[in-house]
Amino acid sequence: MARLLREAGHEALLAGGCVRDLLLGLEPADYDVATDATPDRVCALLRPTRLVGAQFGVVLARSLGRWVEVATFRSDGCYLDGRHPSSVTFGDAQADANRRDFTINGMFYDPQRGVVIDFVGGQADLCARVIRAIGDPRARFSEDHLRLLRAVRFAARLDFALDPPTAAAMTEQASLLARVAAERVRDELERMLAHDSRRPAFALMAEHGLLPHLWPGTSWSAPRIREVEALLAALPADAPAEVGLRALLLGREPPEIERICRDLTCSNEQRETVLWLAAHEGDLDEPDALPLAALKRLMAHAAFPLLRQLAGARARLAQAHDARMRRLDARLAAIRADAVAPPPLVSGVDLQERGVAPGPVYKRVLDAVYTAQLDERLSSRDEALALLDRLLAAERGGP
Repeated sequence: MARLLREAGHEALLAGGCVRDLLLGLEPADYDVATDATPDRVCALLRPTRLVGAQFGVVLARSLGRWVEVATFRSDGCYLDGRHPSSVTFGDAQADANRRDFTINGMFYDPQRGVVIDFVGGQADLCARVIRAIGDPRARFSEDHLRLLRAVRFAARLDFALDPPTAAAMTEQASLLARVAAERVRDELERMLAHDSRRPAFALMAEHGLLPHLWPGTSWSAPRIREVEALLAALPADAPAEVGLRALLLGREPPEIERICRDLTCSNEQRETVLWLAAHEGDLDEPDALPLAALKRLMAHAAFPLLRQLAGARARLAQAHDARMRRLDARLAAIRADAVAPPPLVSGVDLQERGVAPGPVYKRVLDAVYTAQLDERLSSRDEALALLDRLLAAERGGP
């Protein structure tokens, strides 16, 4: 792709995060190309393409099975909404570097010559392990308020320090975060919470006053901050964002958890998973005490592996991880896979055949029989039907 642009007489450089990662010896998640070719010219030279932000000089082009962002060098006009510039002017690589967020993200790499092009001191900051805003940090955060969270994510993930003027500007302008669209905040939180650096990321958000502005109407006491940070630190490295979000919302009641998930525009599946984890997070604290039927119902839930991760974290905090998890795993191993959620031995048809009118009794009786089945107190349909009849008799007040 860069070769095609160069062959057509244009400058084409790798840009931004992929350059940072390459210099750190990391595999970039994606590659971005910056060029002096205008969007129309990019579309004419590269196929196929998608216009995703042509007004800002951004085009997606397909290469080697992936979509690559190709952006025209530009400088930005005033930012009026805390996200988008009111105007852009196509320019050169240096102007493009100067409008970016942090020095470590402002470098270019020329693949033809094999050289790094650095107008902003990014290489020095990589060596010094520093996150530094390009130019005036207050201006950078005023332009795009989400950069407040991006600074946290980069510092935590890379284990870099924040440049003092950048850190001071973050604290001073923390309230700007409340103006960011909820889905953008959620995306950044998901990236933080799904990474092993989730604890330091949370600590940085707390230190710089960002926590109260993550969603509307929140409060953070010092004890809650300490508890959340401890639980985040105890999670396994591969815990997904849903487990991290449950930890972030530790100590909050289900209605508040649901409201926050909706405020953050979490998907229905994410919201239901977080609520389920919150409802059952303590169920595995005493693995031997949990009734067999209750344990099987947990195991049958799609989020059970996440609940086990949360249980492990809680055990670490209780300094009982190895012993508690050995007992839990022994119980889990003793349960056959086909016994976790077996087909019910009786159904509503059996109640209909006995002339039982539809109503709440159906759920009560069928749940009781299925619990007995899961507890392995029933071994046949005849035994299940006998229990069903006894329960119906009790419902009717019979002997």
